[in-house]
Amino acid sequence: MAKVCVQLAKAQNEILEAWEWYEDKQQGLGDRFKQEIANKIKLILSNPFHYPRKGKYIEVNIDHFPYLIVFDYDENEDVVFIISVFHTSRYPGKKY
Repeated sequence: MAKVCVQLAKAQNEILEAWEWYEDKQQGLGDRFKQEIANKIKLILSNPFHYPRKGKYIEVNIDHFPYLIVFDYDENEDVVFIISVFHTSRYPGKKY
């Protein structure tokens, strides 16, 4: 199990923007989105090797929402770095 999860500023901003968008659509939906993110991060921390690496980073689908968590794992430091929380309909070049 990884000790630490560091969310880069880009990922934090993406989560906030998505939360705001979902809350505008339906009250409480943004909170559901954030909870799904938190649940997936717990799974990532419990076993970062469970997910396959796709190029430079590892990508994990968010349940019930069209987003990926893009992360990296530093095995030496035992740290997960959340690089991006990416909407899957956006251009792939903007993931990182």
